[in-house]
Amino acid sequence: MRCPFCAHDDSQVKDSRPTEDNASIRRRRQCSSCGARFTTFERVQLREVVVVKSGDRREPFDRSKLEHSVALACRKRGIEQERLDQLISGIQRQVETSGEAEVPSAHIGELVMEGLRQIDSVAYIRFASVYRDFSEARDFEEFASTVQDAARD
Repeated sequence: MRCPFCAHDDSQVKDSRPTEDNASIRRRRQCSSCGARFTTFERVQLREVVVVKSGDRREPFDRSKLEHSVALACRKRGIEQERLDQLISGIQRQVETSGEAEVPSAHIGELVMEGLRQIDSVAYIRFASVYRDFSEARDFEEFASTVQDAARD
């Protein structure tokens, strides 16, 4: 593993332990050149998945983009990070085990919306506003009313 401080190619693992959700391994490393210590995380990747974006653009699935989108939607909502990590890991697992080498970004967006709908209605509406490209206040009102109607049922 390359040192983030001096860019030396060799480092030693000093400590390894699973993360709280057991979805990855946290490793403490020390650079053999400069002696700096840093942390890395190792995750299982079941297969390479390509995300098909609008306009037929393609890019590799990137968990960090998914984490960023969910974090923005959930900002200041008081949702436990562990719950969000479980949501993101579940979506990643569904994408990687779908058997498809290419997954439409719209499918991933729907998975996120379904997960957020079960966790927090405000985060759900926030994500939907970007995902569905709300352009007017009326769009928010109409969507929020469908969320309220669903909550009553």
